[in-house]
Amino acid sequence: MESGDEDHGSCRCGQVSLKVKGRPLMTMACHCKGCQRMTASAFSLSALFPQDCVEISGLEPVIGGMHGELHHYFCPHCLSWIFTRAEMLGPLVNVRATMLDSTANLPPFIETCVSEKLAWASVPARHSYETFPAMDDFPKLLGEFAEVAP
Repeated sequence: MESGDEDHGSCRCGQVSLKVKGRPLMTMACHCKGCQRMTASAFSLSALFPQDCVEISGLEPVIGGMHGELHHYFCPHCLSWIFTRAEMLGPLVNVRATMLDSTANLPPFIETCVSEKLAWASVPARHSYETFPAMDDFPKLLGEFAEVAP
């Protein structure tokens, strides 16, 4: 996706729609046990966007999953996990990449929580972290992603 492009998507039932503008700041796979349970899969995929580049329409998403520093938002009808907001990251939205039409073009750049990774699960990430990257690592990661992302 080029910086001026838009991508669209929705939850499984289509009652919550997404529109994102421009390229994500970074793409990720998370192997934590919580993501495994919420996705019923080996990991979750996400694409990080500035809040002002994400538009949500349709039904009002509801908070589910964790109710602390992270707020996981779900469709109130089909209960698809659509996006996450994290207070510690500021005005950013971590969209579930699988909700977007361009999922195939959003391979994970980093993978997190590999200490909880299922042994048979693999992703083509450039960087792997046993837990989560240190906050000090993010500027370097964002800069590198901006240089190498398609």
